[in-house]
Amino acid sequence: MAAGVVHVPWYATGFRGDALEEALSEIAAISLRYGATDYYVYRYREDRYKFLQSTSWNAKSDFDRYWYGDDFVEFRVRFSSYYQVPVLYGWVDLVAHGEVAAPPETSGQTLAGDRAQGDTVM
Repeated sequence: MAAGVVHVPWYATGFRGDALEEALSEIAAISLRYGATDYYVYRYREDRYKFLQSTSWNAKSDFDRYWYGDDFVEFRVRFSSYYQVPVLYGWVDLVAHGEVAAPPETSGQTLAGDRAQGDTVM
């Protein structure tokens, strides 16, 4: 299990929601280079200016290298007017998780054989 998960709430400034979404998607992906085991960026449906970035880490030192490293410094320089400050991250512990297993992949054939698309079965 990871040492922890970091949640970073972001709030876009006026008319910058779409641009912040793109920028957060890019900087979140870079976290994998610094040792993150996964990342997620969520955009709220009721408030399209509100975002949550989540990354899992095996070591806090890896997160610190990411947060204070050159890539994130450049992000803050380029996009500082795209979000409201302060930006305060929080470390959380994952205490429960569940998911539905993906259905098995098929070879593209239907159960009834090799029918052409649009054929009907009587």
